[in-house]
Amino acid sequence: MTAATLSPLPEDKQALVTRLAEGLDTPALHWLSGYFAGVAVQRQGGGKSAAIEPAAATDTQTRLTVLYGSQTGNAKRIAEDLGRRATAAGLAVRIVRADAYVTRELKQERLLYVVISTQGDAEPPDDARAFVEFLSSSRAPKLDELHYAVLGLGDSSYPQFCAIGRQVDERLAALGGARLFSAGEADVDLESVSQPWLEHALQQAREQLKTATPLAKVTPLRTARNTPTWHREQPFAAPLLLNQRITGRDSDRDVRHLELSLEGSGLRYAPGDALGVWPTQAAALVEAILATTKLNGDAPVQAGGEERSLRLWLAERRELTQLTRPFFAAHAERSGDAALRALLEPVSRDALSERFSHWQVIDLLRRHPADWTPESLVAALRPLAPRLYSIASSQSVVGDEVHLTLSHVDYALDGEARWGAASRYLAHRAEGETVPVFIEANERFHLPADERDIIMIGPGTGVAPFRAFVQERAERGASGRNWLLFGNPHFHSDFLYQTEWQQALKNSQLHRIDLAFSRDQAEKIYVQHRLREQGRDLYEWLDSGAHLYVCGDATRMAKDVHKTLIDIVAEHSARTAEDAETWLNQLIQQGRYARDVY
Repeated sequence: MTAATLSPLPEDKQALVTRLAEGLDTPALHWLSGYFAGVAVQRQGGGKSAAIEPAAATDTQTRLTVLYGSQTGNAKRIAEDLGRRATAAGLAVRIVRADAYVTRELKQERLLYVVISTQGDAEPPDDARAFVEFLSSSRAPKLDELHYAVLGLGDSSYPQFCAIGRQVDERLAALGGARLFSAGEADVDLESVSQPWLEHALQQAREQLKTATPLAKVTPLRTARNTPTWHREQPFAAPLLLNQRITGRDSDRDVRHLELSLEGSGLRYAPGDALGVWPTQAAALVEAILATTKLNGDAPVQAGGEERSLRLWLAERRELTQLTRPFFAAHAERSGDAALRALLEPVSRDALSERFSHWQVIDLLRRHPADWTPESLVAALRPLAPRLYSIASSQSVVGDEVHLTLSHVDYALDGEARWGAASRYLAHRAEGETVPVFIEANERFHLPADERDIIMIGPGTGVAPFRAFVQERAERGASGRNWLLFGNPHFHSDFLYQTEWQQALKNSQLHRIDLAFSRDQAEKIYVQHRLREQGRDLYEWLDSGAHLYVCGDATRMAKDVHKTLIDIVAEHSARTAEDAETWLNQLIQQGRYARDVY
């Protein structure tokens, strides 16, 4: 049955609505849904024209606002899920990304839900920076009539887990807002916390808005963009076509170029999107954990309504290469080790960070023995989550393929091998074997729709999406200039995709490249040094409308680059450092300064 047969609209009106919906994202479609429902209510009640005052869009007394700040798309996905549930329940709801939120409206809000992630060392996602700064400032209004709830997303392998969600929750309360229920703090296994939070949030929204005029029931129109057959919960088995090391033999870094087939999947991606990969743990690590805990790998364990052997739980469903604070705390309790418990105190944050940066689960188990049962171990370990990799190809060029640039994390700790779960999994896959994958859209890191110049800063494997950018711009004959800044330790062994960049320069597909090889001279030189050297040109490009992209390490590189950009803007525009940072934040809000950092 088609949308047309379900619709009560005349055929010509149906065509108009279908054209209107085409190409709109989910928040826009939710807004339209509420808008038309408001039109129906007002016409039934003989009110003023909804074209001027759509009830669902402007009446803060009877509307739920869901505000989200998202770096990798998880917060956006949860916010949209809440919007769908609220709309289905007949509630007026709007979903708004934090950088599109008009902050002067905050004092008028009556019901606000915030879904926000924490990235790096307790930093807000880029699209929420301005909102968090406003909320923390003296300009934030009193919110005595506001009811609110917050869901924080984070990664408990970082000591300041969900710090931004906690900060927003506490600040809204300090401004006078009434907290409807405790803030949720979701780890990378989002659903275990986000789903109960969503159900509670919807229940509270119904209670808060129960006096509102009920909206007309809306039958959503089908659009051209259907839910893909293959997604996070149902990945596609992509055959591996190529697994090639692209660093020299004498390099201390093992960087791979991978090519996978998407033939028959129907999966589509844009430059800037990510590929999600579901890894499995190395058998050697699983057996080491079983030996250390003296547990039987064949023991059946039930968890989440599913039964499987302990060995399979560890291999396929549990995180083993990343320590998390909840597991660390649970192990400290079981071991009775006072030194471990002391590391969980706020004054020991740096010491705990140092442990998390080097130790894996096996290191904690070996150094501080404790008694575990199969059931308790499975319950305490964090569920295994997919890894996201910036896509290094343009689909308009490579067709039904997807390319990755992978750094194989492999190091020694006290003479024993350690590795990253997904990087080892991928690096050890043979050509012809399959990899479970899905596409994760990253709309804030897409190319500009027009032909503006772009500046790409991508040291190390951060160069991956810029390979896709240059391929795409060359394929469509974009007139805008492309400037790449790339860095790595050594020119002769670590210049990733060197021949491709040289050919792109020759063909005028890449218009400028600046390189920083940090170990090729006595003084270390990084991309931020090259930025500073080319500061005048960089500011002129930005001031003329160029888009700026940064991809790579969040903990050091992205911070250093951002500080350097502030200095450059201040120096070459006669602004103060504070005004320069404000100007850069405006670029972020405009979508002209985007970061894909991890």
